[in-house]
Amino acid sequence: MKGHGTIEEINYNEVITLIENSDQATDDAKIVTKIIFSPQTGDYNYNIHHLKIYTKNKNVVYEAKIYGDFLLEQIQEKARTKNIVMESEAVRSYGGLLALLSFLLPIVLIVVFIIIFLRSAGSNNKAFDFARSRARLNKTKDVTFEDVAGQEEEKQELIEIVDFLKNPRKYNEVGARIPKGVLLYGPPGTGKTLLARACAGEANVPFYSISGSDFVEMFVGVGASRVRDMFKTAKQNAPCIIFIDEIDAVGRQRGAGLGGGHDEREQTLNQLLAEMDGFGSNAGVIVMAATNRPDVLDPALLRPGRFDRQIMVNLPDVKGREEILKVHARNKKFSPSVRLADVAKRTPGFSGADLENLLNEAALLAARYNRKVIEMPDIDEAMDRVLMGPAKKSRKYSDRDKNIIAYHEAGHAVIGLKLKHAATVHKVTIIPRGQAGGYNLMLPEEERFVQTKQDLLDEITGLLAGRVAEEVVFNEITTGAHNDFERATKIARSMVTEYGMSKLGPVQYEQRTGDVFLGRDYMKDKNFSSQIAHEIDIEIRSIIEECYERAKSVITEHRSLLDLIAHQLIEMETLTKEDIEELVATGKVAWWEEKKARETEEAKNNNKEANNTNTN
Repeated sequence: MKGHGTIEEINYNEVITLIENSDQATDDAKIVTKIIFSPQTGDYNYNIHHLKIYTKNKNVVYEAKIYGDFLLEQIQEKARTKNIVMESEAVRSYGGLLALLSFLLPIVLIVVFIIIFLRSAGSNNKAFDFARSRARLNKTKDVTFEDVAGQEEEKQELIEIVDFLKNPRKYNEVGARIPKGVLLYGPPGTGKTLLARACAGEANVPFYSISGSDFVEMFVGVGASRVRDMFKTAKQNAPCIIFIDEIDAVGRQRGAGLGGGHDEREQTLNQLLAEMDGFGSNAGVIVMAATNRPDVLDPALLRPGRFDRQIMVNLPDVKGREEILKVHARNKKFSPSVRLADVAKRTPGFSGADLENLLNEAALLAARYNRKVIEMPDIDEAMDRVLMGPAKKSRKYSDRDKNIIAYHEAGHAVIGLKLKHAATVHKVTIIPRGQAGGYNLMLPEEERFVQTKQDLLDEITGLLAGRVAEEVVFNEITTGAHNDFERATKIARSMVTEYGMSKLGPVQYEQRTGDVFLGRDYMKDKNFSSQIAHEIDIEIRSIIEECYERAKSVITEHRSLLDLIAHQLIEMETLTKEDIEELVATGKVAWWEEKKARETEEAKNNNKEANNTNTN
């Protein structure tokens, strides 16, 4: 204890004796001055009391444990008779705490019960929400038909749907009914979802959008329940439009693969079929859907009455590409040298998404070089990045490899220049990109929707010209032509087995077939004998060998042109269409010669200044 040195433990009887003899004692250690009692444990009945007895001798303190309130009362009575102060010093005020607990405990129990009840109710609601539709009501109108370019015919089909919703009387007067469903299909990136968003922006009716994968869950019956809930909501808000993106996730052909008719996805599809055109009525609800794979959809889903109108959204032509470029160029600044019409001509096979990415890459490149406007070199570089990937300038070639690659690419270019039906050379480079050591950008003069036999033969000849150039110049062959061979063989096989362009006649020997879930894309039905297979191989080899000899003849005849292009490539690394035309006409590239002369003059001037400095 603080202020006291000796503590002695005594019992009840000794406490009574000490108190009784306190007024007669001569020893200060026996004269009691104060007694303090407190509970020793947390027992709320105070059955055990801890006493501290202080004396005149401050170095001595007596301690005792008193069991029971009765004995404590006896000590208190003795202390009063001897005028000894006896005080209570409880460690904790359990009386107040008990009163507080007795007041708060019922309230806490009630609150806990309410929380448990609400959580239980919430979990039940979540279970019901799980089966509800995930369709989202589109309230924004940030995309309109003005933002859709390059797909005028497809856009017109949808404008008619929107007009029907706005002016139904005009169509009802002639007995027309609104199409129940519209299916948009085509290659990726062609603008199917964008067309649907434009419908949402133009139509003055509710527009619900959902992904096909939102119907598919691991729990049985959830998909069908969501379909029912979606159409129930749509009917309550009719007329309206429901848009299902990537419908092939739920609409694939039934009866294939594992699971059979009890598959959860098939139950969802069955419910969708019933809602679109079943026993019930869904008047005023138009279902729009988009997919890249119409070939895998169930035939029952595609029939009239469900999808009355099927619109193919194809890759844009040159005019469409120009219109798309204009839309994506609205918020970008271009140099006067940039002509979007030329860019459109150089991008056959590009989708709308590809063109948007092309201009965005060009803008990023312009910003990288701290330019305020996008210039034509930015677009050229962006096109190379989109087609082949970024340039790998860190990859250094030896002189031998550089010569081989230059002659390889020059071989492709010579065929493009000298064969009538070959594609035009737009760019040749030996700068490595992706997996390619160099590449040749060859595009047709005008877009072709059909190809003649001679077109295909010239294309194969051009593909083989790289290997031919290596053989003619170095009397050696390399591994650099493996991709050329792959493409040439594919064209030759198609000519023989699909297009009827061989001695075997106009017979299609290979057909893509197979179940949807069992590798349809990788299976071909071979309805011919082993003898025909042997003849097919002979015809393919004949086409390849004929084109190879033709390429060798052209390159041997124009060896000087091959050397000219290859040497210029080694020096400049990249040649554009204009550079090649000038090189063929004059034997040199004027701007490059001027640049070399200017650099030579600057080097001479720098040397003179250095010599003058050393002399001084």
